[in-house]
Amino acid sequence: MPARLRKLIGTILIVILVIVYALAATTFASLLLGAAPWWVHLLYFFFTGLLWVLPAMLIIKWMEKPAKPR
Repeated sequence: MPARLRKLIGTILIVILVIVYALAATTFASLLLGAAPWWVHLLYFFFTGLLWVLPAMLIIKWMEKPAKPR
């Protein structure tokens, strides 16, 4: 697969990942953490704000693989 196509696909996947992840994290928080104290919200959004980086790193690693020689 050409590097440009892989980067285009990876970029689209990262945008979709961020949108779906943000919606899921916010929905989960509003459904289950409504009556929790402020520090639980702070911890939840701190960890979920960092957690999306792990799958994004895998996508970026895949995007940056060198092209196979012909």
